[in-house]
Amino acid sequence: MNIFTTALAIIAGLMLVLAGTTRFCVWLIEKRNPPVGSFATVRDTRVHHVHVPAEKPTLPPIVFIHGASGNLLDQMLPIRTELEGKAEMLFFDRPGHGWSSRGPDNANPRAQSHTIAALMDELGIDRAIIVGHSFGGGIAATFALEHPGRTLGLVFVAPASHPWPGGGTSWYYDLTTVPVIGRLFSETLSLPAGWLRVAAATDCVFAPNPVPERYNQDAAIELVLRPSAFRANAADVKSLFPHVSQAAKRYGEINVPAIVISGDSDTVVYEEIHSVGLGRDIPDAELIWVRNLGHKPDWIAPDLVAAAIAKAAGQAVDLNAAAIAVESRIAGHAFGPVERCRDEKPPLAAASSG
Repeated sequence: MNIFTTALAIIAGLMLVLAGTTRFCVWLIEKRNPPVGSFATVRDTRVHHVHVPAEKPTLPPIVFIHGASGNLLDQMLPIRTELEGKAEMLFFDRPGHGWSSRGPDNANPRAQSHTIAALMDELGIDRAIIVGHSFGGGIAATFALEHPGRTLGLVFVAPASHPWPGGGTSWYYDLTTVPVIGRLFSETLSLPAGWLRVAAATDCVFAPNPVPERYNQDAAIELVLRPSAFRANAADVKSLFPHVSQAAKRYGEINVPAIVISGDSDTVVYEEIHSVGLGRDIPDAELIWVRNLGHKPDWIAPDLVAAAIAKAAGQAVDLNAAAIAVESRIAGHAFGPVERCRDEKPPLAAASSG
């Protein structure tokens, strides 16, 4: 056996060990993060969801769309208690995330908006206020364009909705979407590497605000590290730029109340492009800025999100006063190493043009 053959044998053996380790880790992740809701099959997609009824609602139904790397728990845990009994609520794992299957036709935000509409049909929800966080913000805007008769209002929470300079994504998303190589990567390296990085990544998602105690465990964030979910997440993220490059041109067609909640210290998306863009492009949009708030208003300021939903429903709510109250509460937050969680700003021309 020559050196080349020996090296190949060692590499193959290492890949087998990593693949076996990944399979064991998937079993462990699923064992400690079981489904918390029910399942419905729509558009050939088995969707895991939690449908919360309300006997005497004071608000219309609300549909929540989570962002990249998340699942239904990411919004349900902080917001459900704010609105329990006041409105019928629908939380769900987007196709390929959490415990939902990917399905044959959910490759981009437009397709996923159709699956959401089909799920609403299945559960008897005719029209609703649509709440989208981060990547879910792009889907929420698309839902309003594709299903205007089903949309009563929109609440965008730290949204990703517009094309950004260069359209780049993280290298591991690029690698995961490469045929063959990407599958090999997701089945061997991405899970153990992700486990090592998840805490640091979460720090930057929340920065400058502190990560709530047991956030990663309670929100079952590790579900995204399973190979199938990791691939679905990578495909979603890669689909966003080409999708919003076209969809953003139509935002002027949206004619329902829209509230945009954005922190001025978001280290994940360019709020100067996405949030400003929605406030500019949607005719009836109200943009609410919160100083010293990062990418997770749903967890850091769930009361503000609930107030925005009420405002979108037509209630008299002073959102500026609510935002000031949040600013006072988080004024002392300065969490996360600056060199690792920089609040990068877009080029001035891009920020001004959207």
